[in-house]
Amino acid sequence: MDPDFLAVLDAYQERADEEQTKERKPRPRRKQKATKGRHVPAAGVETARFINILAASLHAPHILELGTSDGYATLWLAQAARVAGGRVTTMELHDDKSAYAREMTTRAGLAAYVDFKVGNAVTLIEDMPLKLDFVFIDLWKDLYVPCLDAFYPKLNPGAIIVADDMIRPGGENALRYIRAVRSKPGMTSLSLPVGSGLEISRYR
Repeated sequence: MDPDFLAVLDAYQERADEEQTKERKPRPRRKQKATKGRHVPAAGVETARFINILAASLHAPHILELGTSDGYATLWLAQAARVAGGRVTTMELHDDKSAYAREMTTRAGLAAYVDFKVGNAVTLIEDMPLKLDFVFIDLWKDLYVPCLDAFYPKLNPGAIIVADDMIRPGGENALRYIRAVRSKPGMTSLSLPVGSGLEISRYR
């Protein structure tokens, strides 16, 4: 890992530390309501390293990330794409988050390996002409199954799918996704207690 990549990782850690400090401070009720639901936490360090290892083990993979958020996982997927000779397409609903992720990926020297898309994930997937070798899902949980249905026909044999937040926050949407992915023809799947809980699936 080169110095630029490590420097950007440090910048993400500093940002995370600052946000944790802000969360510990009491805020007026009105401000709490105004900011509620606007920030989606990025994938944790364990999860990011895990998907990096998986994606880097593939040959020239086309990687799809659903839910760019602040770009932390994007960074690790881009580094895997550089190692494996692949490419990342990452999708995000909010253009400000996508712009921040693009900036950080550029600072790490990895922007050449990433295509940033902004909009509704299901629509973007349906319009995507490429076949997929690796998918990382980490967006609003009620979109997991619709996104699965959209990208399933685009999977190459041997494709790996990783869905985040299966244990925390978990809930009915997580269970619905687990049932859905395990029912897909040609799919084998298991749950792992990595980070917030992952469902790892492979398309035979």
